[in-house]
Parts: sequence; structure tokens; C-alpha cells
Amino acid sequence: MDIRRLGGLLMAALMASACSTTGPAPLQATDQPIDLPRFMGDWYVIASIPVTVPFFSEAGAHNAIESYRLADDGSIETTYTFRKDSFDGAIKRMRPKGFVYNQVTKAEWRMQFLWPFRAAYLIVYVDPDYQTTIIGEPRRRYVWVMARTPQIPEASYAALLQRLVESGYDTAQLQQVPQRWPEDPQAPPR
Repeated sequence: MDIRRLGGLLMAALMASACSTTGPAPLQATDQPIDLPRFMGDWYVIASIPVTVPFFSEAGAHNAIESYRLADDGSIETTYTFRKDSFDGAIKRMRPKGFVYNQVTKAEWRMQFLWPFRAAYLIVYVDPDYQTTIIGEPRRRYVWVMARTPQIPEASYAALLQRLVESGYDTAQLQQVPQRWPEDPQAPPR
């Protein structure tokens, strides 16, 4: 074999290995257009792969709720509230500001916890009645399974888990979030 041909084959092999990925492609938001006003309101966190970073940890969350309100400027006022480690634990609250990143589907947002940094926030799934949703991030480190009610039927939960598996998530990392509320599910955390 001629040296130039061997060099060409070697170069092609190196380029192919450089272009290959070692993991799955980044997670994408749904291509289903999101009705933002309909998506707003309270969502109970049913399960998550919790965020645990130096300045914030949602591990051990109880009665977790994510609430959205569309602001006049088009941004999304967000409040994430939970009790730490028990139903009587300390109330923890985060108030990131959301920005619609994909103006076509409105399913890809950026959340700003600390200026000027914005984290990708992907609506991976929302059911047609806007009663359950899955929120993810491109590298699949975190995920939130949420519903309009504190509990959902086992069959619905199993279907959402199957969607996570199909999206490339390791569901062994998923933690169910305990939810226990008084008769009025709209009551704020105690």
C-alpha cells in the first residue's frame, strides 16, 4: 500500500474518532409548541434527580412546588419552594428568573439563578391537558417530574418514567419527592 494512501486512511480514521461522541447527544426540548399562559401556575415536584451544588441542594426536599408567573416583560417569575429533609423542616426557596430561549416552541428556557449566568431549562414533555410535565437539562444531570396535583396515579408515574428512559435518563438516580398537604392543595408550605 502506498504511503499517501495509508496516510489518508489514518487521517480519515482520526477524523472519524474525533467527530464521534462518547455519550448520548444533548437532550432536546419537545418540539411541541408550549402555551405559556397555560403552563404558568403551580407544579408539584413528584420526583427529581436533585440539584446538589455548593450554594444550593434540593436533596431531601419535601412538599416541593415550582410556581411560574408570566411577567409583563415576557420573562417568567419562578419560585421553587420546599421543606428540607422533612415535612416540618426549614423552608427553602429559590427565585430564579426564566427567559424563553426558543421563541418558536417556547419549550426551551434559560433560568437565571445568579446574574449573568443562565442555565438551560428544557420542557421535555407536557401532556395535552397540562397536568404533568418533565423538565430536563441538556446533559441529563438533573430532571424534574411535576404535576398539577401532589400525587398522580401509579400508571401515570410509570408512563413518565418510561419517557425518561426513552430520553436517555438513568432513572436509578431519580428520587421521589414526598408530598403531604392539608385538604387545600393550594395552601403554602407550613
